[in-house]
Amino acid sequence: MTTPDHRDRHLARIAEVRAGRHAEKVGYPIRIRRVEVVRTAMVGSGLLRMTLGGAGTEGFEAHAPDEHVKLLFPEPDGSLRLPEQDGAVLRWPRPSPTSREYTVRRYDPEAAEIDIDIVPHAGGLAADWAGTVQPGAVVHVAGPPGGLIVPATYDRYLLAGDITALPAIARWLEELPSAAKGWAFVEVADASQEIDLSAPEGVEVRWLHRGERPPGTGDALARAVTSVTVPEDERVFVWAAGEAGQLKPLRRWVRDELRLDRADHDITGYWKRGVADFDDDH
Repeated sequence: MTTPDHRDRHLARIAEVRAGRHAEKVGYPIRIRRVEVVRTAMVGSGLLRMTLGGAGTEGFEAHAPDEHVKLLFPEPDGSLRLPEQDGAVLRWPRPSPTSREYTVRRYDPEAAEIDIDIVPHAGGLAADWAGTVQPGAVVHVAGPPGGLIVPATYDRYLLAGDITALPAIARWLEELPSAAKGWAFVEVADASQEIDLSAPEGVEVRWLHRGERPPGTGDALARAVTSVTVPEDERVFVWAAGEAGQLKPLRRWVRDELRLDRADHDITGYWKRGVADFDDDH
């Protein structure tokens, strides 16, 4: 009797969700990869792009704009503890190795390259490392564990976030259907952090400048997003990410005003003021 091969069943599920009416998170086989830094470059004044390459990128999974990987770092004593491959999953040592999560900005299988955009900030483990790393340096990458698959059947899409969400929003805009309609709101410090975005003609992109306010403070993003009027006869998908506290008004708005089903929105705290390596369960 032949044993069924389920290695690619996630691809079939991704295709089913894309052809359906509601978004769904779909898991991928999770790998640990040894890759090399190819180059680094600033994108605007607020993002440092690190391009990873090498044989370890072969077979990388990239299906959704919000998918993320973990960059693994040595411990304070210099040791490097890595998860072990266990079939289609990873078996992690305890306590968990030192790591930081980042959105997959781009995967190019022909060039064998993965782009990770990092927000430089003083004292950040990954940011400090990426700011000085040289081409050829080795880094281990785990994931992505999966991604949010969103059908092209919504009438409108609403994307929102601060600069930490900009890599995902940029990829969202590139991957939306060309006929898509909606809005994208991005809060940045000033015009120097704005970058070129490839948005469908029907998607309005609005940059919000926080000025001298510290990152993660103020209500400009929430006020801009909640001013949107969604036609009653249209289906909208809402995606938002950024500082956890700033997203609370958006969670209430989606629940109380838009009354969206759980499958029609995804709001995630990428970071929280005063908390290192914040993990949002939502």
